[in-house]
Amino acid sequence: MFIMDMGFFSANAIKVLEGGWVPLVFGGAIFLLMSTWKRGRDTVAEALRGEGIPLEPFSESLCREPFPRVPLTAVYLSSRTDIVPHALLHNLKHNMVLHVTTVFACVVFMPVPRLQDSQRVLVERVAHGFFRVKIFFGFMEEPDVPSALEWCAEQDLGLEVGQVSYFLSRETLLPTPGEGMWLWREHLFEFMYRNATSAASFFNLPPNRVVEMGSQLAI
Repeated sequence: MFIMDMGFFSANAIKVLEGGWVPLVFGGAIFLLMSTWKRGRDTVAEALRGEGIPLEPFSESLCREPFPRVPLTAVYLSSRTDIVPHALLHNLKHNMVLHVTTVFACVVFMPVPRLQDSQRVLVERVAHGFFRVKIFFGFMEEPDVPSALEWCAEQDLGLEVGQVSYFLSRETLLPTPGEGMWLWREHLFEFMYRNATSAASFFNLPPNRVVEMGSQLAI
């Protein structure tokens, strides 16, 4: 196969200078963008993981702290449910309050086109008033988190979806020399990250129920 491929490659190599370089440059640019996005996302995830606080002991400690409790439900969306979301830490730091019901939600895309609604959520009680919820979607489904949360009632977590506040963490990336990728790729990833579709829009969250808590992150 290598000999056959080299024969085809040699026969077409003379066409590179006659215009064949255009698709090569275009394909190389697409590959650069995709690899930079993947490497950047991994770098951000690793940086957040290094600052993560285990969820279970932290939730139990919050039950013992005299934080004021406000009514209704707060849903903290995060890519992981084993560490405390940064949005919760910022909310406690600036507002010094907790909701009566606090849900740590994580969206998981399964390697199947579609899922039955009975398989939509998995609810786990972490501590008093704290719940961990995994929301599952097929790769061909459009994620709708509010609709999926209605199925939590089947697992003894009834939520008034219209009264839920969704807390998201929004990181402002700071490209830093000597860490992660080359500096020019970090600036490229920061530009892509800043212009990417927001999580609120992607997960079909109601705009008037979303609270974004910002933080800075060096990459």
